[in-house]
Amino acid sequence: MAISQSVEIHGKVESNVSVENIHVINKTAQVFAATNKIGAFVITAKVGDTLVFSSIQHKLMQIIINKNVVLNGTLAIKLEEQINQLGEVLIGKILTGDLLLDIDNVEGDPPINFYNVGIPGYTGKIATQSERRLHEAGVFKPKMLLGLLGGGIPLNPILNGISGRTKELKNRVRIEANDDLLQKIKVKLSESFFSIYKLDKSKHTDFFYFCADDANFAKRCKDKSDIEIFEFLKEKLIVYNENLELPKD
Repeated sequence: MAISQSVEIHGKVESNVSVENIHVINKTAQVFAATNKIGAFVITAKVGDTLVFSSIQHKLMQIIINKNVVLNGTLAIKLEEQINQLGEVLIGKILTGDLLLDIDNVEGDPPINFYNVGIPGYTGKIATQSERRLHEAGVFKPKMLLGLLGGGIPLNPILNGISGRTKELKNRVRIEANDDLLQKIKVKLSESFFSIYKLDKSKHTDFFYFCADDANFAKRCKDKSDIEIFEFLKEKLIVYNENLELPKD
């Protein structure tokens, strides 16, 4: 086997914390993979390629593929946990982390919720203000016109539909959902993505908003794997860079 050729590397990541969904990026060949639940991954590489291992929970690691890795087709990596330490701040009572001890150190009465009084309550996702307003506005459906035959018809959905308010609220809900998705992608993938695809740091935020403006942003990124989102970002970066090179009027 010619060691100058790219081969499949079967690797395993070890760590004291979760090893699932760690980004494995071949910076040289610009290909990427992600680890599974046990930290295993498969990626193509050749001698001299640089692999980057990145996740929110671990310190960034880079290694250069050597001849032995290519010949064996295997790679074992130990990642170090990322510990974000904050400066010492003392505000009010000191909490020890022991729930039984800290209860005595906290002043005030705990808030009463529906569990305390023995009644059922909603425990799902809390609606945003725009989602609540859209629910209150109602959505017009043609079958509502059948209410005319019975002498009753809900007016809010019809009036809001005619005035365009329902459409405006739907658009606002969509924008808020896209913005929330965008922020999650930025936090989770920004470091990994820009470690392989270079872009001036001052343009990172503008690039992500450029991606969010795509009509297929939610379809391509919502509930998708990191690899699928990487592919979308890669496609958008090509277009973004082309736009930067266009002459300005």
